[in-house]
Amino acid sequence: MEYGSIERDIHVDAPPEVVYEVISRPEHMREWWPDEARFEPVAGAPGELFWRDDATGETMTVALAVVEVDPPSRFSFRWCYSGADRDGHSLLVTFDLTARDQGTLVRMTETGFREMGWEIAALEEQYRDHTSGWDRYLPRLGAYITRLVSTP
Repeated sequence: MEYGSIERDIHVDAPPEVVYEVISRPEHMREWWPDEARFEPVAGAPGELFWRDDATGETMTVALAVVEVDPPSRFSFRWCYSGADRDGHSLLVTFDLTARDQGTLVRMTETGFREMGWEIAALEEQYRDHTSGWDRYLPRLGAYITRLVSTP
């Protein structure tokens, strides 16, 4: 199996401008992905994502850095750094948005797994974890956008 990248597509019934806001603004992102997000949607801006474990009460914090801001067609960021404080290799997540069929095709691509320097077992585990994560969170993105655009 190749562990180089993860790619997922989802179609949402909203224009690219709306979808772009939902994937690039912390106040929207936390409605479908992390429990909390702090960053400015500006290229080069640092930030953090937070997930709380309801069972333990612990919070996992992951650093990110915004890479590309091109409304309403592309938003990307780096995260999961191999070194402390955004040093070392990282994973790149890119959202490409294309107007299609009265809505938007969202293509999410996450790359950089092999470059992280993980041993094969850790690489496989991280890849599986991220794959299942995107399989869980991207449908939540679609559901959140549906609620957002249907609310008067």
